Amino acid sequence: MESVLSGLAEERATGALRLGKAGMFYLTGGRVTYAESPAAPRAEDLLAAGRRVSALAVRQARQAATEDLRGGELLVAQGVLTRGELEFCVLSAVLDAVYFLFDATGQRPRFRPGDRHWLGPQWYFDVTGLLQECRRRRAQLDQAWPSAELDSLPVVPVGRIPAQRVVLTSLQWEVLVGADSAATPCDLARRLGRPAYSVLLAVRQLAAAGLLHIPQAGPAGPAGPAAPGPLPRRPKGGTGQAGDPPAAPAAPRPQPAGAARPATPLPRTTGDPTDVNLLIRLRDALEALT
Repeated sequence: MESVLSGLAEERATGALRLGKAGMFYLTGGRVTYAESPAAPRAEDLLAAGRRVSALAVRQARQAATEDLRGGELLVAQGVLTRGELEFCVLSAVLDAVYFLFDATGQRPRFRPGDRHWLGPQWYFDVTGLLQECRRRRAQLDQAWPSAELDSLPVVPVGRIPAQRVVLTSLQWEVLVGADSAATPCDLARRLGRPAYSVLLAVRQLAAAGLLHIPQAGPAGPAGPAAPGPLPRRPKGGTGQAGDPPAAPAAPRPQPAGAARPATPLPRTTGDPTDVNLLIRLRDALEALT
């Protein structure tokens, strides 16, 4: 799939690359302008969850979109949201979906020339840059918890925390409160209106802090039913911190709830790859604060 995308980039192709049920890439002039995956909330889902745009406004903009005036331009022109909000949301949705699309296997790529996403291009992502970002995200997940077993299993909080107190980020708290022992991380992402990757990272951090049940192989071996595993051991009188894996170097300590957050002004951007890299770094910084 990476070779197919690289080939389309070299040809400066414009259209949609569908990967079966795994999702779709949209390209303009050989660069990715949007991506969708069933595993990740779409841009309109994130906007609606943040109560910035109603489902009705999204539907009307999608139906009214034309080749000359795309849906994103309509939403901005109507004053429903600012251009910065739209661009930032699209950036988050694209990086989220691409992370899952690059892991898709067994799908036959099909390219349809000329197809465009109804929102219209808001950012232009080079294929090589997206691949580098996906590798960085995988490394970040592995640093928090070096196993992908929790990524597709229901999130099950423990009944008793293994420390006198814990410090949680706002997203980690939302995950614990929203977990019903049946929803997977991707289910929670849709329910909370949060990027799926951010929820995956929060789940792994919570697991490392001993706040989630860890599945183990059952009597039938690795393929047997999962059973709750023992909680990580911690020194007596210690405090637990979500994101600090047992017997491993501690992950960066998240800001406690209520702590003052420094103002982070959004830079003026143009869609140039340099701006995209800057906004990616800014988004990572904001994720660390939330």
